[in-house]
Amino acid sequence: MMFKTLMLTTAAFAVSAGMALADGKVIGFSQIGSESGWRAAETTLTKKQAEERGYQLQFSDAQQKQENQIAAMRSFIAQGVDAILIAPVVATGWDAVLQEAKEAEIPVVLLDRMVDSDPSLYLTAVGSNLVHEGEVAGQWLAATVGDKDCRIVELQGTTGSSPAIDRKTGFEKGIAGHDNLKIVQSQTGDFTRSLGKEVMESFLQAENGGKDICALYAHNDDMAVGAIQAIKEAGLKPGQDILVVSIDAVPDIFKAMADGEANATVELTPNMAGPAFDALEAFWANGTEPPKFIQTESKLYTQADDPAGQYEARKDLGY
Repeated sequence: MMFKTLMLTTAAFAVSAGMALADGKVIGFSQIGSESGWRAAETTLTKKQAEERGYQLQFSDAQQKQENQIAAMRSFIAQGVDAILIAPVVATGWDAVLQEAKEAEIPVVLLDRMVDSDPSLYLTAVGSNLVHEGEVAGQWLAATVGDKDCRIVELQGTTGSSPAIDRKTGFEKGIAGHDNLKIVQSQTGDFTRSLGKEVMESFLQAENGGKDICALYAHNDDMAVGAIQAIKEAGLKPGQDILVVSIDAVPDIFKAMADGEANATVELTPNMAGPAFDALEAFWANGTEPPKFIQTESKLYTQADDPAGQYEARKDLGY
């Protein structure tokens, strides 16, 4: 314990020399990167939550590489931080480093993404029901299209990530039983706006210049925004010629909805840190074990839900 205290003090000094730490708590935060506006908001809100609670946050940007996240976690463990928050870039390959954290008695909280490791290796996970998000998007499209034949193109998230896997599963569940709805093209856009645009361009070329596409389903809003630009450049009207439904509810998708260029989004709150810190504080106070999954709310927004107002309400939240 003396060694951990020494290392903690050293780590705190290295991060912010001369700054007194409330409660002496240092939290390591391994973020995937900054692939989307939603991700930037999650980072901003996590830093804000830590500051408000008097914690020193050691932030590490993995630049969407798992090896960087594993290295960051091992650095946090060596420094003897009090807890680790991680938004895992992919679902597999975490057993060894999570075991190292457990042996060091450092609780780990997963943010917004899951891993396939034994749940005993982490304290809890905070996130939405990713399958449900996709299902809500699929159900909206099925209800909107009705009996019309609808060829769907899908922009998937990062290959191997839990959101990409689960949002695809959920969407397919949402349109199940509607034989008039068919996914005809599906490819990863890596959750980025630029690749979303690039992949949508290839979809448009493959589908008669886009004339054979009824709807786009994107695993996140940033890819949808990139795709909207590609649709416009192809001479089509997004939101009319091609319906657009995506997930996250970031400000830019509400702007697109207000402009009539997107139709629906399913909200994923970026405030995962609030519930995570609440769980950690209860655990530190008296050893209270939280549930292994703390679910946040998901909500469907359409053009009928004052998208301009939603944009104004969210634009300064760090997206």
